[in-house]
Amino acid sequence: MEKKKKMEKFSTLTSNAVALEADNIDTDQIMPKQFLRGIDKSGLDKGLFYNLKHNPDGSVNESCVLNSETGRKAQVLLAGPNFGCGSSREHAVWGLMQGGFRVVVAPSFGEIFYSNCFNNGLLACKVDAGDLQKLFAIVREAPATPFTVDLMAGTIAAAGVVVPFQIAARHRAMLSQGLDMVDATLAEIDEVKAFRARHEAEFPWMTGLPAKAKRALAARGESIL
Repeated sequence: MEKKKKMEKFSTLTSNAVALEADNIDTDQIMPKQFLRGIDKSGLDKGLFYNLKHNPDGSVNESCVLNSETGRKAQVLLAGPNFGCGSSREHAVWGLMQGGFRVVVAPSFGEIFYSNCFNNGLLACKVDAGDLQKLFAIVREAPATPFTVDLMAGTIAAAGVVVPFQIAARHRAMLSQGLDMVDATLAEIDEVKAFRARHEAEFPWMTGLPAKAKRALAARGESIL
């Protein structure tokens, strides 16, 4: 069995940013369905924002900010509210990371997309809508401006402007330690075992309940599907 690759730890990042000033950018726009046919994560950078970055005839859309010199180098993506809404395809997050992005900043995110971000090491920063407009303005004025994202401080700084972002303590710990959801749970296995012991002591009749139900069904010639 192939050994699971450990996620890269995140602390601070300094990079220029690229801005998609649109609301409700869904996962089909991030990673169109025709790029979901592979059985692994490879090659998804080619599909990232494909319909935005290309014209209907397949030629490169030179007017797309993602194709600009600064857009191609950016590791920070700014976007409008409800970014990552739509289907639950995890390929959207994989594609963003393969495309060089490590941080996505928006006022709100699709719920499943948001969870997928932290499970794969992508920092999703929730910021106030007014603060986002300040960041958009910086990129419009000077696209090459460096942005510094500080995970532990919970801040994004650029051109003398510092805005805070919201992040749960668990998500901060996952990124800073390079843990996905499974690793984060295993890191707290002692607490899990302690909870189980307390729960079984308080509700002893529930101990082994699934196995008891399975035996009872088997005795009647039935099974759990």
